Amino acid sequence: MFWTVLFIRPPRLNLPRQKPGTERNTAPYGLQSTVYRHRRPVPFSNLVLDTSHDVATLTLNRPDSLNALSTDLLKELIRAADVIGGSGARTVVVSGAGRAFCAGVDIAMLSEAIGASNEDEQYAAFELGSKMADAIESIPQVTVASLHGYVVGGGIVLAAACDLRVAEQDTVFSIPEIDLGIPLAWGGIERLVREIGPAMTKELVMTCRRFTAQEAKAARFINEIAEPGEAFGRAHQIASTIASKPSLPIRVTKAHVAEILSGDATRDDAATAMTTLDDPGSVSARETYLTQLSERS
Repeated sequence: MFWTVLFIRPPRLNLPRQKPGTERNTAPYGLQSTVYRHRRPVPFSNLVLDTSHDVATLTLNRPDSLNALSTDLLKELIRAADVIGGSGARTVVVSGAGRAFCAGVDIAMLSEAIGASNEDEQYAAFELGSKMADAIESIPQVTVASLHGYVVGGGIVLAAACDLRVAEQDTVFSIPEIDLGIPLAWGGIERLVREIGPAMTKELVMTCRRFTAQEAKAARFINEIAEPGEAFGRAHQIASTIASKPSLPIRVTKAHVAEILSGDATRDDAATAMTTLDDPGSVSARETYLTQLSERS
């Protein structure tokens, strides 16, 4: 969770990055939407959000601070998650502009939290990061994180809140919270234990050591390793593949996995499967698959 550029002076990587574009309008899909195509986009100052395509893109846009998580950026991420959930996008790629995915919490925010005048203000400051991670994880569409440069503290929590992760081979990860005299918060421990297990979580959080994309892949924190400059493209390919599938069973699958992880796996699989029988997207996909199967036989 916690870190900023104050402690890291990374070398200039000069990796090709997608250029953050201007925000585009959003479109309704399936459930009731709060944002509609052809209306003015929701304004953001610290991120760029495009939900006008099947694959939405959410780009942290504070490159001068390595996308450190300020109070304003955390609040915008919470708002963006709500916009995405009500949009026509089928999947989402989450990335960072510039030389890093995310360098963790902005030192100014940490200083404000520590120096808050009362415990309620301190609690609210620390809780904001948890609300951000919960909001990203609660997005109904599948989220794919594109990781490059540095992924530190709160940046790791943000990545862990996404469903899938692709990292460039020279990406550097670290969790320096204990060196800062604080525990990893924002739901980071819970998510890391879920993704990489208790022993590896203890090692990485307690030692605060840096680890590589190769180690992250071996620990099953990331799904794929990409060449330098290619994580976004590969993440977009994965997101596009998932977006091409019928959306209802995809969302049902994501929700079912979440229920199992939360220990609330009471879903009736037979009843759930029946909900897709009349879904137009599911019917179309099923007919196409069966046609292709008959042609091959």
